[in-house]
Amino acid sequence: MSRPLGALRNARGLTLLELMVVIAIMGLATAGVSLAMRDTAGEQLSREAERLAALLEAGRAASRTSGVPVRWQPTEEGFRFEGLPAQSLPERWLSSGVSPVSSQAITLGPEPVIGPQRVQLSNQATPPRTVTLISDGLRPFTVEAGAAP
Repeated sequence: MSRPLGALRNARGLTLLELMVVIAIMGLATAGVSLAMRDTAGEQLSREAERLAALLEAGRAASRTSGVPVRWQPTEEGFRFEGLPAQSLPERWLSSGVSPVSSQAITLGPEPVIGPQRVQLSNQATPPRTVTLISDGLRPFTVEAGAAP
């Protein structure tokens, strides 16, 4: 039995046009994924600021419950919480290039109301950015975006 000529053409595989459409779709999907996974320096700095705000509140709560004064102190390698047991809270930045603008310590307690506190963080990326963590002493620390230092 012989097949008609049209049946042989359809059995050969993809045409060049179909192959180009598949490659174009794969290229668009790859570009979309790579753009979605980008992590800019500004996003890293904002994430570090949110993390530090949570750590400062954890240190503040630990100071209130124990009745021991706790101070947050920036260091060359990161930061430390003086007055808490060693390694009870993280002491390093997750992103490289993030650092506090000032090396001033912050007192977190044990009083329920502390004085107004402010920490400004920056990164070494281009363009440089800053964010500021602020507390009026009663409310939790909040993050405010900043401009170039």
